[in-house]
Amino acid sequence: MADSKGFFLIRKFWSFLLGTFSFILLLFLLVNFGLFGEMPEIKELESPRSSLSSVVYSQDGEILGSYFLENRTNIRHDEIAQCVYDALICTEDIRFYSHSGIDARGTARAVVRVGRDGGASTITQQLAKNLFSIYEKPGMKITRVMQKFKEWIISIRLERRFTKNEIITMYLNTVPFSGMSWGIDAASKEFFNKKPIDLKTEEAAVLVGMLQATGRFNPRLHPEKSQARRNIVLAQMVKYGKLKQEEFDELKQKPIKLDYRMADNEGSAIYFRDQLGEFMKDWCRKRGMNLYKSGLKIYTTIDSRLQKYAEQAVEKHMGELQKQFNQTWGKEVPWRKLSDWTVIPNFIENALQKTDRYQILKSKLGNNEKAIIDELKKPVRMTIFTWKGERDTTMSPYDSMKHIKKFLHAGFVGVEPETGFVKAWVGGINHKYFKFDHVNKNSRRQVGSTFKPIVYATAVDINKYSPCTKFPRERTTFVSGGQTWSPRNSDGSEGGEFTMAKGLAMSDNLITAQIMKSLGDDAPLSVIKFAERVGIEKNRIPAVPSICLGTMELSPYEMASAYTAFVNKGLWIEPTFITRIEDKNGNVLEEFSNPKHDQVLSEEKAYAMFKMLQGVVDFGTGSYLRGKFQVKGSIGGKTGTTQGSADGWFMGASKGLVCSVWVGADDPSVRFRSGWFGQGALMALPIYGIFMQQVQNDKKVRLNVDMIEMPEKQTGLLSDCDEQASGDSDADLNVDGLGN
Repeated sequence: MADSKGFFLIRKFWSFLLGTFSFILLLFLLVNFGLFGEMPEIKELESPRSSLSSVVYSQDGEILGSYFLENRTNIRHDEIAQCVYDALICTEDIRFYSHSGIDARGTARAVVRVGRDGGASTITQQLAKNLFSIYEKPGMKITRVMQKFKEWIISIRLERRFTKNEIITMYLNTVPFSGMSWGIDAASKEFFNKKPIDLKTEEAAVLVGMLQATGRFNPRLHPEKSQARRNIVLAQMVKYGKLKQEEFDELKQKPIKLDYRMADNEGSAIYFRDQLGEFMKDWCRKRGMNLYKSGLKIYTTIDSRLQKYAEQAVEKHMGELQKQFNQTWGKEVPWRKLSDWTVIPNFIENALQKTDRYQILKSKLGNNEKAIIDELKKPVRMTIFTWKGERDTTMSPYDSMKHIKKFLHAGFVGVEPETGFVKAWVGGINHKYFKFDHVNKNSRRQVGSTFKPIVYATAVDINKYSPCTKFPRERTTFVSGGQTWSPRNSDGSEGGEFTMAKGLAMSDNLITAQIMKSLGDDAPLSVIKFAERVGIEKNRIPAVPSICLGTMELSPYEMASAYTAFVNKGLWIEPTFITRIEDKNGNVLEEFSNPKHDQVLSEEKAYAMFKMLQGVVDFGTGSYLRGKFQVKGSIGGKTGTTQGSADGWFMGASKGLVCSVWVGADDPSVRFRSGWFGQGALMALPIYGIFMQQVQNDKKVRLNVDMIEMPEKQTGLLSDCDEQASGDSDADLNVDGLGN
C-alpha cells in the first residue's frame, strides 16, 4: 500500500513537472508567434532602430529638421568612454560578458527573494524592452510575466546576432536619460555639454545612476539625490575592481558640476516646423499614420537661405532693440496703463497665476494668495535667457517672471506673391525659452497703420481714385452706434490738402479718415469685404469706422497675405507652406497645388497701390530703408505703430517677396517709454532692412526687386503727381473714442 502511495506521489510530481515544462514551452511558443503582442521580424532584429522620424525639407533641398519621438543620435562603440561601460556593467549587469542574454543566477535570486534584491533584467533584456516595446498591441494590458517572456525571447535573438560590444552600445544609444534626452550622446550634451568619449568617471557615474529613476536622480532637479546615487555607482565600480579605493574616496566628496544645456529641437525654422507639425498631425490622423514613426518626407516652400537671413536679422536687431528698451526704462518697470502711464498693479502676480508652478502651490496651500506668492519669492536654481547667452543663476520664480515680461519679441514671415509660397518664417526670438509663435493666424496684435493700404485699395477699387486724388487735411467725424469719433494726427497737425500718395507716404491719419468717409455709410463693411478677399479671416474685423487706422488685431501671416495682391497684378493667391508629402520609400502620398486665388484688383489698380507703397519707402515713413540700410530695387512698404508704442510693424513688398514684421512684448501693456524708439520705423523696419541687406549681398540669392511693369493706361489712375512727401517717422495710431 505504501509502495502504491509512493508511486502515486512520484507520478504526480513528474506529471506536474512535465505539465509545468510543457506549459512554459507552450507559452514561449505562443509569445514567440506574437499571440501576446506582435514580435519583431528577424530583419528588424538584424537592423534595430528607433521609430522612423519624419524629415522636413526646404524648397532648395536642405533638411530643416525632423519630427521624432526620441532626441537621440546613434554613436559607435569607440565614441563612448570606457568608464561609461565600466559604470554600467558594475551597476546593472556584472555578468554581462558571460551570460547569453538571460542571467540564470540573477533570475533565480529574483524569484527566491521576490524581487527584494532587485530584478534580474540583463542589459540585453533592457535593450529588448527599449527597442521593441512598440510591438505591444494597442489596448493590450500585458502582464509583467508576459513582458518577461518577450524580453527573454528577444534577448536570445539579439545575443545570437550581435556581439556584446554591439549590444551594450545599442543599449546606451536607446535608453532614456531624461524627458528630453534619449541615448548617451544626447544625455552627455544635455548635462555636461561634452561628447561621451570625454566623460570623466564621476560624470559617467551620474548618468548611469540616472537609469534607475531618471526623474528622481536627475542631477539638475535633485542634485543631492543624484550625488548619493552617483556614489553608489562609484562604490560598485570599486567592488568589481574598476575603480581604486583612493580614487573613490576622492571622487565621492566632489559635488556634481553640470554644464547644462537644455535639449531642444535642432535645425532651422523651428517655429515654422511647430506650425507645420500641427498641420501634419491632423493630416496623419485622418490617414491612420503617425508623424513620429512613419518616416514621411515633407517638402515645404521654405527657402533655406532666406530663412537663415531672416533668423539672423531678427537676432541682430532684437538684441540691440532690447538694450535700448532696457535703457529707456532703467530700474522702472514697463507695464503701464495707457490712460495715465502708471504702473499696473499686481501685474506679475496675475501673470504667475497662469503658470503650472502657481497651480501646484495652490493645490497645496489652498487660496492663501500671500502664502503662494511668498513661496514664489524664494530663490531657486535656474537657467535664464539673456541676449548674451544662457545664464545659470539663483532667482525666485517671481523675479524670473519680471525678467521674462520685459523681453521684446518679434515675428517675421515672407511670402512669394506669384505662388503664395511661404519662403521664410521666424516666430520669435528664441524657441527654447519662448515657444509662442508670433506669426501664425492665431497670434494677433493691433496692426495700426499697416492696415491703411487696405482702406486705400478699397477706395481705389470702388471710387476709382488715383494716387493723385487730393483730400483736405482736416478732421472729420463719424457717427456709429450712437457714438461719434473724430481721429487726429499724433502731433495734432492739420490744414491744407494731401494727395493719396502723400497721405499714405506720411501715414497721415486725417487723409485716411477722409478716404474712409468717402466710401459712404457702409464704409466699414466695404473695407472688411475687401480685407476678407485678400486672406484676412472672416468675422475678425469689427464693422466700425476706426478700423481705417488699424484698431483691430490681425496676424503677420494675414497681413503678408493681404499685401501680395498689390505686387502680383491684383491677383491674390492664398499662402501655402507645403508642396508634397512622400512615404519613407519616396512614393508621393499627396501633392498640394491649385491654392485659392482671387483677382481682387485690376492690374492697373494694383499698380497704383504699389506706386503709393513705393512712395512710403522712397520718401515717406519708411525712407530709413533707403538711407541706413541702402536697400535697392523697386520696393514698397508701410510702417505701423499702435497706441502707447505697444506694437511696431513694417510691411515690405517687392515683386519677389512680401514680408510682414511685427515687434512688441508678449503683453501689450508692456510699452516703450520713448515714442521715438517705440515706432514701427525703428522697432520693426530694421529687421526687414537687415534681411534685405543680406539677401542682396548674396549673389546666389536672386530675389526679384525689378520694377513692376506698368499696365496700359485705361483711366487716370496712373497719372504722375509730381510731388514727394518728406519725413522720417511714423504717425502714431490715435483712436479718440469709437473702436478704441
